[in-house]
Amino acid sequence: MANKFKDSLSGAGFYVTLGVCLVTAAVCGWYLLLDDDDGSQEPQAPPVEAAAPAEVPAEAPEAPPEPEAEPEPPSEPEAEIPAAVMPEAVITEPDVPVVAEAPQLVVSPLSGKVVTAFSVDHLVYSETMGDWRTHDGIDISAQAGTRVLAASAGTVLAVENDALMGTTVTLGHSGGYQTTYACLQATPAVEQGDTVTAGQVIGAVGTTAAAESAQGPHLHFSVTKDGDAVDPEVYLNK
Repeated sequence: MANKFKDSLSGAGFYVTLGVCLVTAAVCGWYLLLDDDDGSQEPQAPPVEAAAPAEVPAEAPEAPPEPEAEPEPPSEPEAEIPAAVMPEAVITEPDVPVVAEAPQLVVSPLSGKVVTAFSVDHLVYSETMGDWRTHDGIDISAQAGTRVLAASAGTVLAVENDALMGTTVTLGHSGGYQTTYACLQATPAVEQGDTVTAGQVIGAVGTTAAAESAQGPHLHFSVTKDGDAVDPEVYLNK
């Protein structure tokens, strides 16, 4: 055995063995170099460069000079506004003198109970006459001798003794109105042509109306406007 090993080291076998060793050593060295190149060592971070300090100017720049204010142009004097001249008032006398007139005043001629209402569209039964007829005024019940007043200012147009309605006074008023007061006592307090004021006494309640005697003492009061009968209660409340 020993002889065989010696024979292998001699001659060509020696060179073969030497070449194998050299190749092996070269391969090992190569691998070692590869391990170093593959980054077996941890790579170091690149150094951070410190920021350069900001340059501070040695001296701050001077502020630009303020512009000089331009002189304002001289203001023009305000124009004076002349005072308005009012014309003198001219007072003239009216051709027709103006007379102050009080508003029309209407009062109730008598305070009492209405026993017969105004009715010109429907017939009303008359106890005295025993029939149905129209009634152009209102009948106000009151004791005989009770004062009767003028409902509004006006003029006495007539004082008469009517066969059916007894002693009757008729007054004329502005606006086309007339008022009639019937069934008065025989002697009224006014005469034809007299001027009366609202509320003035013109007579007293009587029993002179033959056509309404069944109703006892009362005032028959009627109103017309331009000749047409008007409900006296509407006239009194206007």
